[in-house]
Amino acid sequence: MRSRERNSESPDQKSHTPQDNMRTPKMVYCGSFRHFLILLMVLVLGLVSLGVLHLPQFKTEPKPYSWRIDHGHRKLLHSFVRSVLMKECRPDFVRREMKTRFNHSNHVTDHFLWEDTPLTASMFQYPPPFGFRDMRSKLTDIFDLLPGRTPQWHGRKPCQRCVVVGNGGVLHGLALGPLIDQFDIVIRLNSGPVKNFSKDVGSHTTIRMSYPEGSPRTWDDVDSSLQFVVVIYKSVDFNWLKAMITHKQVSLWDWLFFWQKVPDNIPIETSQFRILNPEIIREAALDLLHLPEPHPRLWGWDQNVPTIGISALNLATYLCDEVNLAGFGYNLSQERAPLHYYDSLPMTSMLHQPMHNVDREGALLRALAKAGVISDLTGGGPLQLLSQRRGQGSIMSCSQQAPALLFTTCSWNCLE
Repeated sequence: MRSRERNSESPDQKSHTPQDNMRTPKMVYCGSFRHFLILLMVLVLGLVSLGVLHLPQFKTEPKPYSWRIDHGHRKLLHSFVRSVLMKECRPDFVRREMKTRFNHSNHVTDHFLWEDTPLTASMFQYPPPFGFRDMRSKLTDIFDLLPGRTPQWHGRKPCQRCVVVGNGGVLHGLALGPLIDQFDIVIRLNSGPVKNFSKDVGSHTTIRMSYPEGSPRTWDDVDSSLQFVVVIYKSVDFNWLKAMITHKQVSLWDWLFFWQKVPDNIPIETSQFRILNPEIIREAALDLLHLPEPHPRLWGWDQNVPTIGISALNLATYLCDEVNLAGFGYNLSQERAPLHYYDSLPMTSMLHQPMHNVDREGALLRALAKAGVISDLTGGGPLQLLSQRRGQGSIMSCSQQAPALLFTTCSWNCLE
């Protein structure tokens, strides 16, 4: 009986053999490592999900806004743009005016970064997009891939007019394309297409300015001298830029940190890539918009990142003698008005963005246009006065009510 009782001990009461004792640490180690991997994956997915939740979830409007462009208004608009092109160009006009109106904390000497660009302390004061804090090595890695400083443009005119073309739905149906192409420098934003839309927005591109998620996945710019200006918003953007320059694939790990699919190829020559000096964005935020100093959160920023349209405008004041805008303007009260000229996203998509102070940007652009520092080619400023004198009313009409032009970019896609 005693022997049978000993054999009937429960499994928990059985003594471990030496072999069992040898396996125990390994099993504990494997289990702990497995738990660590699971926790790491949960953390990464959680951060990515957090970023996605803080970004706008665009849904296409099932019933696109029905535009009806009045021929008289279109004719009036074309007349105004022609008058801008026919006037004598004023050398250094816009930069001189900007210096008069704004107290710049630092003058930007190089708007694009080159290997011989003096890397100032202020350039590394903030993380992207306001600076390159703790990213000097990533920056120098890109410098090693790019050729040295090259002339901005061959055959540059003594006085250059430029137009910054936003992606606003206000461009749709205006047939401004041939006039836009007559400007000396045409700056386009993010993935704003020209193919199939050249009648309204033109086909010439001097500069396309974007960040990874906003860049065209289908490239349709045909200008061989085009410059692709990359805006760095986060550390992984350097990795994407390096992959585009070297024509290599973006790593799977890097893909996790993009909020939407990014292009896997930018079909241009290495000499056509440019890196935007982050001081252009910092200057736009702190000196032009008077936003508070950057204070990063766990994910994103507190509505102190300028839209890419405002950043492009500030860049243009360094590149050009005169600056004009086209395709800027939205009115959030017109909920079903189209946000972009190339899709049917409604104006309400702007309500979901957490990063840009569009009211303050609107006030800035209104002030610049009213003072004559810049010209808005698709509405506002001189055009409104011309319309009032001729009794023509608004620039366009539609099946309901046309969006008012509030002088701020419609070209926003998450971080635009």
